[in-house]
Amino acid sequence: MTRLLSIWILSALLCGSWLPDAQARTFASTHGPLKLETKQNELHHPWGMAFIDANRVLVTERRGKLLLLNLRKKTRRYVGGLPKIVADGQGGLLDVALDPSFETNRWVYISYSGGKKRSKSTHVGRGQLQNGKLQNFQVIFRAGPKMSGPHHFGSRLVFSNDGYLFISLGDRGQRDLAQDPSNHAGSMIRILPNGKIPKDNPFVNKKGFNPKIYSYGHRNMQGAAKHPTTGVIWAHEHGPKGGDELNIIRPGRNYGWPKTTYGVNYSGSVITQNTTLPGIQSPVMHWTPSIAPCGMTFVTGPLFPKWNGDILVGALKHRKLVHLSIRGESVTQQEILLEDLGERIRDVEMGPDGAIYVLTDDFNGRLLRLTPK
Repeated sequence: MTRLLSIWILSALLCGSWLPDAQARTFASTHGPLKLETKQNELHHPWGMAFIDANRVLVTERRGKLLLLNLRKKTRRYVGGLPKIVADGQGGLLDVALDPSFETNRWVYISYSGGKKRSKSTHVGRGQLQNGKLQNFQVIFRAGPKMSGPHHFGSRLVFSNDGYLFISLGDRGQRDLAQDPSNHAGSMIRILPNGKIPKDNPFVNKKGFNPKIYSYGHRNMQGAAKHPTTGVIWAHEHGPKGGDELNIIRPGRNYGWPKTTYGVNYSGSVITQNTTLPGIQSPVMHWTPSIAPCGMTFVTGPLFPKWNGDILVGALKHRKLVHLSIRGESVTQQEILLEDLGERIRDVEMGPDGAIYVLTDDFNGRLLRLTPK
């Protein structure tokens, strides 16, 4: 029996183990005690996730792999049919989202850095998940301009209630591009699921503006989510040294970067003295010092009634989960969760079972499940 157990443990370590739920931990919160379970480990820098149902979830790995996990059967498989992905620096395979009509059309959307190592940008494509592959793959969006830098690709994918696809982008490390709306850098994109331009986009037929842009003046948005009641898109973005922002995305608005910011250069030098200017949309809140926010979700469902309508944000820098109490369009309180977890939190989502799911970013990243104890 001892030898069989040793063989099982060795196999689990080599193949990517499913850790037993007995390793669950308990954390305190304003909702009461929370139970945290490891549902999967051995994930290679996971970035985004999308639940097909309560048991099956798609998880991206930044290196360019898409996993289909079955949480009930405790199996995993790689999905085929992906495009060429340039995994370089912060780039690679990033977010994943399901079409609102996925049950009938099987479309899965992915964002990734595409092109060549010396000439790449954020791309978005879709394929139909059939027989373990993304069939009939189509590239529906390519951000421009392409460049060699490995920084600030964004990107999160969110479908609005009226079926439009929102794509959050970064400034690609070239800050002045965020104030040039003729290109895509530092903007929120709004397109139809097939990549076409909605006729009511705010800059359609406006000279000097790219018609796919919904808002601009962003630095690097790595979190976006749809408000469960209003349907409005909220997003957060990385500041430089300080000045991470939480924003409500309004059509046609300029969010200021780098004309306005609450942060400074990493060297400590001043970018601008302005935190607000006429014509600039101010953030709902900012984090100074920075927490390096990544991933966000609105809390919904019966398991967390005290938190319904609140926001959860992952943090890379301080390795924690941030709970924001929301009233209307204001943040009334901030609570720090999972602070002693010791892992960078890359994404957070509500599962179909009402639990909170968290992805940690590491060579041995984990999928965690958070429920009331």
